[in-house]
Amino acid sequence: MPFHLHFGEADLLRCRFAVSPLWETQEAVRTLKRPARHGYHPQWLRRIRETSAGLDLAAVWLLMPSRGHSPDFLGPPPLGPAASFAEEIAAVRAADPAAARHDMARALAETPGAADSALGRRLLTDPARAVRELADALEAAWHALVEPHWPRLRALLDADVAYHSRRLAEVGLGALLPELDRRLTWESGTLTARWRGLHQRHLEGQGLVLMPSVFSWPDVVSGYDPPWQPTLVYPARGIAGLWAAPDEHSPEALVRVLGRTRAALLTSLAEPATTTALAHRLGLAPSSVSAQLTALRDAGLLVSRRYGHQVLYERTPLGMALATGG
Repeated sequence: MPFHLHFGEADLLRCRFAVSPLWETQEAVRTLKRPARHGYHPQWLRRIRETSAGLDLAAVWLLMPSRGHSPDFLGPPPLGPAASFAEEIAAVRAADPAAARHDMARALAETPGAADSALGRRLLTDPARAVRELADALEAAWHALVEPHWPRLRALLDADVAYHSRRLAEVGLGALLPELDRRLTWESGTLTARWRGLHQRHLEGQGLVLMPSVFSWPDVVSGYDPPWQPTLVYPARGIAGLWAAPDEHSPEALVRVLGRTRAALLTSLAEPATTTALAHRLGLAPSSVSAQLTALRDAGLLVSRRYGHQVLYERTPLGMALATGG
C-alpha cells in the first residue's frame, strides 16, 4: 500500500536536506534485530560484536514493530542540517511524557501482545521514566554502534547530500524525488512511495525534510504526524562500498607522479569526503591530510565545496581520469 505526500506551492520552497546521527543510531539498533538488513553491513556487524554485547535494547526493540508506527519522539526530524547527537538526544529527553505515552501506545499496538507484556505495561505506566530509559539506551547505542564509525558514515551521507543538492539545482524537485529511490513517483504535486504501510499527508506549507540513511536500507521511510515536520528517509548512495577497506596500493605510476600520500588520497575519493573522514580512513593526521588536499586542489585534481559546517573534497574530471586510469 503506498503513502502519499501532497505538496502545495509553499512546500516546494521549503524542502531541505539533513543528516541525523540520532536517526542512524535508531536504525542501527533496528538493523541488529533484522537479518534482512544485514546484506551491506557484515563488516560493521563483526566490528561491533563485542561493544554491542552489553547493550540493553529490549525496550527500544519492543517499540520497533516489523511494520507500522514507531514512536516519532525517539527519532524526530533533525533540528537542522548538521545537528549533533548531543543536541538530538537532548530533544528526546525533553519529550512530553503524556505525548510520549500516546506515541508508545500506538507503536505497541502494532505488535500483538506487546502492550500487555510486562515491559510494555511498565513503559506505559510511567512514561517519564520510560523516556529517560529509552534515551539512555539510545545514547549507549550511539557510543557502542555508531560513534566509532561516524566519520565514515557522515562522509557517505554528506556525499549523498552534495550529489542530490546538485541534482536538485539541475533538474528540479519533481524530477529529483524519483531519482532518490525507484519506488518514488511524482505526479501533479503529489509524491507517492510504493512501500509497506499507508500514510497520507498534506504538507500545508511545512515543506519536506529529505534525509539519506545508511542503516534504513532497504526501506523508504516517511510519516511523522503533526507537529513534526514531514520527512522522507531514503537509502544513501554508495552503501555497497561503505565498509570496504581502501585500496592498500595506489597505482605505482600515480605514486611516482604524486607521491604515495597524495595518490592514496586521490584514489580514496571515489565519493566526496571531508578531511576528517579521509584522515580516519587512511590513518593519517588531519593536518597532513589537509595540506595534501590543498596541494591536489591547487593542481586542479580536486575541488572543495562547503555544505553547512562540512567541507567536502571531490575529484575533478582530470583527477578522476588520473585515479582510474581513464
